[in-house]
Amino acid sequence: MMLLEARDLNHAIEGKALVSDAGFTIGSGTLTALIGPNGSGKTSLLRLALGIVPGDTGEVRIGGMPSGELSPIERARRVAYLPQTRPLVWPQPVEDIVALGRFAYGAALGRLSPEDKAAVTRAIAACQLEGFENRAADTLSGGELARVHLARALAAETALVVADEPVAALDPRHQHQTMRLFADMARDGRGVLTVIHDLDLAVRYADRLLWMHDGRIVADGPPEATCTPDRLRSVFGIAAHVRREGRALRLDIQGPA
Repeated sequence: MMLLEARDLNHAIEGKALVSDAGFTIGSGTLTALIGPNGSGKTSLLRLALGIVPGDTGEVRIGGMPSGELSPIERARRVAYLPQTRPLVWPQPVEDIVALGRFAYGAALGRLSPEDKAAVTRAIAACQLEGFENRAADTLSGGELARVHLARALAAETALVVADEPVAALDPRHQHQTMRLFADMARDGRGVLTVIHDLDLAVRYADRLLWMHDGRIVADGPPEATCTPDRLRSVFGIAAHVRREGRALRLDIQGPA
């Protein structure tokens, strides 16, 4: 099933093209990593594909429906979005922040249904936050808070999760834990699209890589088919060897090309 379809997306600001002629689909059962250097248009592409900002041209369908025909609540029930910037207005308890992921289903703080409570509990457990439920957000480390925001997105239990740099603030253990969680979600039939800068994590866990450079998608396919020394040089400007280690792909990065 196609969860997200984007075609011919173009977006420019003051004459500068941020995204050009971009198109892709996200199906169920797939973990897709969106990779590219800083400023290549990854966040802009996500925002266009989710209908958060209007494109100059293009078509987006979420769960088979045109994005523009979906109300904010309908969109939130189809896709959970974890943005790169995640501000908090006040120091709420962790459990209340995670419960925000249930608002599209009519939940309200202090009045969660049994189904909502179960979803919140599952999300807290998935992000290894048991024992943090009553902690105020302003007492958490940056990495702990990043996991809270991820749990909020997961609590929605949507068919599709879109996350913009979800592991950037995490230590190595929780980076792997998060990517393994995404991979498990894909194996269970959900779809995950995530921006990630750690290429080793991307090739280790993702089923598919979307490569962006200068606002364009320049490659789309499995890591073993798209991750080549020439592409790493042209997209990231790095010299690297790509080798297989058992069934896994490994990168040996020498430095700038």
